[in-house]
Amino acid sequence: MSGPKFIADRIFSLSKENLSSTVMRLAVSSVALAIIVMLIAWAVVVGFKNQIRDKVIGFVAPIHVQALDKNESVEETPFVLDSLLISRLNSIEGIRHYQMVANKAGMIKTDDEIQGVVLKGVDESYDWTYFGQCLIDGQTPQYKAGERSTEVLVSKVIANKMLLNVGDDVRVWFIDKDQQARGRKFTVTGIFETGLYEFDERFVFADLNQIRRLNGWEDNEAGLLEIALEADGDVNQFNDKLYYSLPSNLASYTARESNPQIFDWLDLLDTNVWLIMALMLLVAGITVISMLLIIIIERTSTIGLLKAMGASNKFVREVFLRRSLRILLIGMVIGNVIGLGFCLLQQYTGFIKLNAETYYLSAVPIELHLSTVALINLGTFLLWVLMLLIPTSVINRISPTKSIRFE
Repeated sequence: MSGPKFIADRIFSLSKENLSSTVMRLAVSSVALAIIVMLIAWAVVVGFKNQIRDKVIGFVAPIHVQALDKNESVEETPFVLDSLLISRLNSIEGIRHYQMVANKAGMIKTDDEIQGVVLKGVDESYDWTYFGQCLIDGQTPQYKAGERSTEVLVSKVIANKMLLNVGDDVRVWFIDKDQQARGRKFTVTGIFETGLYEFDERFVFADLNQIRRLNGWEDNEAGLLEIALEADGDVNQFNDKLYYSLPSNLASYTARESNPQIFDWLDLLDTNVWLIMALMLLVAGITVISMLLIIIIERTSTIGLLKAMGASNKFVREVFLRRSLRILLIGMVIGNVIGLGFCLLQQYTGFIKLNAETYYLSAVPIELHLSTVALINLGTFLLWVLMLLIPTSVINRISPTKSIRFE
């Protein structure tokens, strides 16, 4: 056993009823609380951002292509998915799937209710994987090429407002180019709920051929081309590559560019979590520094005695640093056990609920990886160790002749 460790084990104790032991217990609690807050804050923010991002991308696709014009309305300018565009898309690596869609503003009217909606027209190639997971009743529509289906998929928000159930008929009214109202009767085949309230209250999924017929488009025309990427693809990098591969009359946009308000809101969460972590590091660090200073003051006579017996400043500093590092490690272990335990409990039970209309999620999300936990602990430990070097510099200025008589 080394000399500093031997001395540190005998002159410091958490169980003794003195000022230093009380301060050490306070320091352990402060370190543990800081670790708990940092782990939970990071896990919640990362989980929240990823789940909201996945919801938005599931609804609108990571990237979409549309005609390059100044049209600011809901309805798009049509373009053709011709052989040239298909060949260019197929030549770019990273595309998992692409599908033609179109939006058209309309109004649902029943005997007692009226609701403005956007009909999102999709065809037989549409990937229903995401909405299959969000389905709460019925089934997704089945569309066929060359036919105009009347099946529609509505959200739970719209179904509740309009008192609709699976199997009900609903009439949707549109305004054509001649400013004349035109009605179409559809049948509800399924009800979904994504939790994205501003999307759920607007969109109804219908057959793309219905949109084409209402707009007077050709069978190979659409308003948007949604593109899904491979899981490991970089969206911004891919969009830059795609943009310069498209014909001059088309442009590509990411989901972030189409919905900046949601992604800007998510970016603000990063600022909040970094601020929380900085405050926790500062508060716990100050507590640990105060603990070490109090221990040094309480053990001033011991420091003088060690110096009088020939101990160097480095030797004495190591005695106090060893005990301080042990306090840090005890606090970090307690913090990790409680923090990770809470995260796992919330992840598997979801006992803390949220208002879905406000936060888009029904429960507090948790996402924390082993590598993230290791980085938080390692970075925090190194920072606190550096902070501990500040109070140990006081030991260099303690005189043996004066400190032995210090009470």
